[in-house]
Amino acid sequence: MKALLISHDSQLQAEIAAQGAARMPPVTLVAVRSRLRDALEKVLPDSPALVIVDASGLDEGEAELLVRLAKLYPAATFMLLTRDQQQNLLIRAMRAGVREVLQLPLVHSAFHDAINRIADAANAGKLCDGKVLAFISCKGGSGATFLSTNFAYALASLAEKKVILIDLHGQFGDATLYVSDQKPAMTLSDVCSQIARIDGAFLDSCLVHVTPSFGILAAADDPSHAIDLKPEQMDIILRVARQHYDYVVLDVGRQIDAISLRALDNADAIYPVLQLALPDLRDGRRLLDIFRSLGYAIENTRLIVNRYEKGGRLRLQDVQASLGAEVMHTVPNDYVAVTDSVNQGVPVLQLSRASPVARSLAELVELITARRVPETKGLLTRLFGRAEAEQ
Repeated sequence: MKALLISHDSQLQAEIAAQGAARMPPVTLVAVRSRLRDALEKVLPDSPALVIVDASGLDEGEAELLVRLAKLYPAATFMLLTRDQQQNLLIRAMRAGVREVLQLPLVHSAFHDAINRIADAANAGKLCDGKVLAFISCKGGSGATFLSTNFAYALASLAEKKVILIDLHGQFGDATLYVSDQKPAMTLSDVCSQIARIDGAFLDSCLVHVTPSFGILAAADDPSHAIDLKPEQMDIILRVARQHYDYVVLDVGRQIDAISLRALDNADAIYPVLQLALPDLRDGRRLLDIFRSLGYAIENTRLIVNRYEKGGRLRLQDVQASLGAEVMHTVPNDYVAVTDSVNQGVPVLQLSRASPVARSLAELVELITARRVPETKGLLTRLFGRAEAEQ
């Protein structure tokens, strides 16, 4: 949050700068003016989000300057700091649009509470109602992590959505490696250990940002830390994620435990990933039986067959008959493009956008977003149109 401070008190200036810098995200003083008149004469090129006015030395005659400053920065929130109860000045300030009045000397807790209220009010009109999509492996090696990470990238890039992926692997989670070479500074366990701090800005600061609109919350890097995670913490994280992202993609892995179950409870749709092989069908049947026993709606469980090749002994009809669920989508066996993508840590859509697997991911984006965004137009045309233009 960018702030303008108006005060001739150098000690107060340093105090507010230090308190603002300690926040997450920080309150940054982009300018300091000694008096209201200076602030009116030296107008900032970009309007600050917050204007803090030290009114301890103001008289009633300067209240008009405060009114003029409020008109100069109509989008800013004004905070008044005062040592005395100057009744007439406070009335004029309130009429000018001042929303917060704090007593000096500054009480740090009161200052942070006021900033929290201002941030909440600013974000109130920007909250999303995001969808939670869970990808889960029917059997180890089915390719669920590749699909979840690359689908999330495609969703952000092609459908222009704000997307977060949360890696829920209890140990050896490596979702970030599929689409990025960045090392996570924070993990899921770090967020849970500071759950009282969580808001949209804090969650965003903990992500590996693959693109400006797509970030990954990495799995706990130490299996012992994963044990400390609590199901109620997952509820809080997903609630905040829903409010600030259009889509929340979960890479559940294969384990069924208290954390993954709580995540699945919150999911709007679950995508079991399997291959056309008997071990996958056997484990897939067990997984869907668990879902049915938990009361998950079968229509919200949509199968994805990975590494699909026509003409095999097992057919899609066999999968549907065996598991009692419909195959929503198939992803072709595109070994070279997928291997190159995984080995380089680059999304397949970016590395090989004309490949069959890239086309399949674009189709999956259209399938999933069409119900929510009917006006989504020609993702495939946009994708491959760009590819042709670059050749």
